[in-house]
Amino acid sequence: MTGEAGKTRVAVVFGGRSAEHAISCVSAGSVLAALDPERYEVVPVGITREGGWVLHDGGALAIEGGRLPEVTDGTAVSLVGDPAGRGLAVLDPGQAIGRLTEVDVVFPVLHGAHGEDGTIQGLLEMSGLPYVGSGVFASAASMDKEFTKKLLSAAGIPQGDHVVLRDASGAICPDPDVLDEAARERLGLPVFVKPSRAGSSIGITRVTDWAQFPAAVATAAAVDRKVVVEASVPGREIECGVLARPGGGLPEASLPAEIRLRPGTEWYDFDAKYLDDAVEFDVPADLTAEQTAAVQEISRRAFLAMDCRGLARVDFFLSTDPATGADRWVVNEVNTMPGFTPISMFPRMWAATGVSYPELVDRLVASAGLDGG
Repeated sequence: MTGEAGKTRVAVVFGGRSAEHAISCVSAGSVLAALDPERYEVVPVGITREGGWVLHDGGALAIEGGRLPEVTDGTAVSLVGDPAGRGLAVLDPGQAIGRLTEVDVVFPVLHGAHGEDGTIQGLLEMSGLPYVGSGVFASAASMDKEFTKKLLSAAGIPQGDHVVLRDASGAICPDPDVLDEAARERLGLPVFVKPSRAGSSIGITRVTDWAQFPAAVATAAAVDRKVVVEASVPGREIECGVLARPGGGLPEASLPAEIRLRPGTEWYDFDAKYLDDAVEFDVPADLTAEQTAAVQEISRRAFLAMDCRGLARVDFFLSTDPATGADRWVVNEVNTMPGFTPISMFPRMWAATGVSYPELVDRLVASAGLDGG
């Protein structure tokens, strides 16, 4: 261990260049508070919206009065690319590299592009640093809604009907007729138009009239040039957490939770998630024992199908098959670094399952493989 008095030194990395910068900061604030100072020496590292890495004091990482937190300045640092360095170099003015801060493990509490999509995971792999969460492939594939759907479908896990729009299909400068009449009839209304690689409902539009479609595609394409158009899947919104099991073996699944929208809220958008009192959470969800077992089993299957590591949150729609009356579980997303804010579902589901927030953070740090594995 490199920390003082044999403590594990954990670099908690947050902020970043994505549109989810502020939510990453809020998540990191909760993680920092949960790391036991008797066991860990914490190094808070913020990434500015421009991509600069800075040492942070770990304060002011909460939403207060509608104000979203942001990483702005601090002592500049850089990740050492040489695995022998095992850490961060301070970039002092007037010299290329200053003192070195070695770390044992990195907890990248980053959401969205340049953090949850395999990019920082690749950087950490090259630097030889153990880190919390999934590797390069699982992070990249889970971040991309198109490839999530493809991999889960290949594993026999149901997906909702959808169409992928690429640049050649007019995603940047959408043509009102980019979806032909057959596709529109198949998808029906409403549809959800989403950036393929984004989260926290950023860039998503619920389209209830095809006249709204070009503007919705432009909104999504401003976040990611690849756009996914999804048919609405009526039903209950259920989520389930997955954790790698200490010592290996099949991953564990939490008790599931349900998201219920308050009257007047059309869908679970960014404001409903983080700013408005627009939703209610049932933790655990009001499901039968059979339904709970089913969602846990599918969550584990999805975790393995995506080659995830450490943790994930699997989001579902639960509807009824009109032909048979049987439950129909449709996976909406797999999140390899789910929110860790005080109201986030992942820690709340595990608390309901018997794993407290500090215990959860301990398990995740341990899952990074402090022996370098």
